Amino acid sequence: MSPVVKKVHAKVAKHYHSPDWVLFAVLGVLLVVGLVMLSSASVVVASDKFADSYYYVKQQLVRGILPGLFLMAIAYIIDYRVWRKLAPIGLLFSVLLLLAVFIPGVGTATKGAQRWIGLGFISFQPSEIVKLFFIVYLAAWMTKHKQAIQEKWTTFFPFLALVGGVGFLIFLQPDIGTFGLLALVSLGMYVLAQAPWRQIFSMVGLGFGLLLVAIRLEPYRLSRVLVFLNPGTDPQGIGYQLTQALLAVGTGGLWGLGLGRSVQKYAYLPEVIGDSIFAIIAEELGFFLTVGVLALFAILVYRGILIARNAPDNFGRLLAAGITLWIGFQAFINIGAMIGILPLTGLPLPFMSFGNTALVSMLISMGLLLNISRQTR
Repeated sequence: MSPVVKKVHAKVAKHYHSPDWVLFAVLGVLLVVGLVMLSSASVVVASDKFADSYYYVKQQLVRGILPGLFLMAIAYIIDYRVWRKLAPIGLLFSVLLLLAVFIPGVGTATKGAQRWIGLGFISFQPSEIVKLFFIVYLAAWMTKHKQAIQEKWTTFFPFLALVGGVGFLIFLQPDIGTFGLLALVSLGMYVLAQAPWRQIFSMVGLGFGLLLVAIRLEPYRLSRVLVFLNPGTDPQGIGYQLTQALLAVGTGGLWGLGLGRSVQKYAYLPEVIGDSIFAIIAEELGFFLTVGVLALFAILVYRGILIARNAPDNFGRLLAAGITLWIGFQAFINIGAMIGILPLTGLPLPFMSFGNTALVSMLISMGLLLNISRQTR
């Protein structure tokens, strides 16, 4: 081997090392547990709608996990710094998709929400794609304006305009859950960018004000808040999902009813394959194994924090932190809603709820996180 080749190999070996295998293993366990629990939770609704007990599992595997793992491998191989250069294009593309949902014949409505794009044999949810590209763009933008963010107010209003503009398009769908999630992730990244606390508190105050306005604009949002404050309110109406979710969690007890033996999935609990899947997990697996699922999410978040803290540059630090905040906040909001400590938002449980677009986006983000982990200090 020539000296030049040896020098290149030595440089690469010094630059890269093994990825975070703990994170990789936890992700694998979450995917397996998610597929098993989706198989159990979806059996009734899949049989009723498609005469195929495993319809949703097949869809999750073929259109979610397999393409997601393929794209995750690509994200893992390509240096994450490439994403910084492509961030503006990615954000523009995802925003155009958000606008496309309002085009007649392109966007499709389900249960009064205009959130999907249907292209014949395939449909997808642009807001899930936006989550990924928005975090990438924020990390790139904050890296570029690092000094100004820390010292001046000149970046504060552009940041608000950026978050508000994308958030407004999501709010119009309407999808206040995703809007709130992006706001929380953006705020967390802005804190990590070392913005002055006056700006942070200003954002928090503005956020609470907008939240109150959003609740007042739609009666069903106010009803959800009232149900959250008093779970016994209208148990057969607006409080039905929360009542049935709490019943499922309580029925599971310490040891659970057993895999596949849920009662609530028999047309009692709404959205058993979506945001309510955690209640089915608690009902069938019981308290101790459910705590194990919570521990998996906690480990994933912890490993993400370590990767962010030891990232080789500011872009990697903010990108890893943004991805970790996204997964962590979304899991917390979903689980919190199912056990009654947070209002219902409709956000799915990461890696477990049915949703091909969400799963693919999250797996790509995991590939990015693993790529950063290969280059940590």
